[in-house]
Parts: sequence; C-alpha cells; structure tokens
Amino acid sequence: MKYLLLIYSNAENWEHPIFLRHPEFLALPRRERDELIRRFEDLFKEITESGELVVGTALADPATTRTVRVREGVAATTDGPYGEAKEQLAGYFVLDCDGPERAAEIAAKFPDARFAALEIRPIMDLSGQEM
Repeated sequence: MKYLLLIYSNAENWEHPIFLRHPEFLALPRRERDELIRRFEDLFKEITESGELVVGTALADPATTRTVRVREGVAATTDGPYGEAKEQLAGYFVLDCDGPERAAEIAAKFPDARFAALEIRPIMDLSGQEM
C-alpha cells in the first residue's frame, strides 16, 4: 500500500532538510545533533534499499506559492499557500509499505517528527479505492 508522508514546518526556518534549521535542533548538543543526522541517513538508506521509498522531494519556500481558486467561472490567483498557519507543507515522501503501522513507524524515525509535524495519508487509485 502506498502512503503520502507530508512534512510540515515553520516557514521561518525554511531550508532543507527542514529539521537542520529548527531552533530546537540547533539548541541540542553537537553530539545529539550528529546522532539525529546519522539516524536520518540510516533511515533514508533503509527505506531506499527495502524499496519502501518511492519518491521524496523538498518544496520551495511557501513565499513562492500561488493559490488558484475558480469561482463562478472566474479564476483568482493569490500569492502564498492556502493555509493561514505557522507550519507549512515543506516536502513529502511517497512510501510503499505493508500498512499504516509501518508507515507510522517510518514517519516516527524522521527527525522532523521531533520538531514539527508529519502527516500520513493513504494514496487512492483513480477509482477512489486505497491502493
């Protein structure tokens, strides 16, 4: 089954990987920061080698976002993301794993889960059924 793992973070800290710029991460002792980086690298290698990582990408700063809405046949485009929140969508990974428990296990290993929010969503096929 495929899952979309969405990473949210505060746009004030925008640069990838996001967790490396988070104030709480930067406040950690150097040894702990190095350990988190190593664990992230190990996780990335693990899910790549297992075939569970389908794709992952970082997104540009939310300030470069455009939102389009069509109302009564008229398109209106505004600057910025739709959400009015501190945390914005920073990037995503598509995972292909055994089930929601494994997707949550992988998500919990991302350092971003410690400093921000990760959302896991099952991916549906074109018929509307979960894959």
